[in-house]
Amino acid sequence: MSIDPVRRRNSVAPTTRTAQLSALGRPSRVALRWISEPDHTEELTHGELLDQAARAATALTRLGVRAGDRVAVHLPLIPESVIATLACGRIDAVRCSLPMGLRAHELRERLRELDAAVLITADGDQRSGETRALKTVVDRALADCTVVRSVLVVHRAPRPVPWTPGRDLWWHEALRPRPSRRSRSRGLQQARGALVALPGRLPEKTRAESRNLEV
Repeated sequence: MSIDPVRRRNSVAPTTRTAQLSALGRPSRVALRWISEPDHTEELTHGELLDQAARAATALTRLGVRAGDRVAVHLPLIPESVIATLACGRIDAVRCSLPMGLRAHELRERLRELDAAVLITADGDQRSGETRALKTVVDRALADCTVVRSVLVVHRAPRPVPWTPGRDLWWHEALRPRPSRRSRSRGLQQARGALVALPGRLPEKTRAESRNLEV
């Protein structure tokens, strides 16, 4: 996955300010290119990336996220991870990354430490031709965790997904409404974004993938 105009290793997303300035100057230029398995390419222009971030910020606000609140993000390296970072920056929320590969009890403890009411995750992830059911692990982690009130689920796995009505929301449905004009205007101003990595070592495979990621 690559991001223009900034190219840096060991980074997952551009800063909110960089994305905003790039969208103003080159809205139609490709900002993000993601190649998934099996060899499927997705692209977002600077304008599209900023628009998706605005929609995600609106969705988080509707879920009660305010400036300074923590948003837990448990996502593989997919475009929605970048969008989530930019969305948090727009509303001055704190993105807290949860490493992939955590077991249910480990994920539960991290969520309790964060005290985040909103969790962003995916229904699954494909690696080496196999689909990992992420939502199943998340549900086991939330069984004894009352901190999280809302779960935004990115659709990536072509299989049935366990669902808790009233708590779980599809990412694409939450982003469907258009943001207000005021939200669009605020998105062109500088926002403070924070990226927090919780203590703990990433699995070796995940760290190796991160080193190969160019942004």
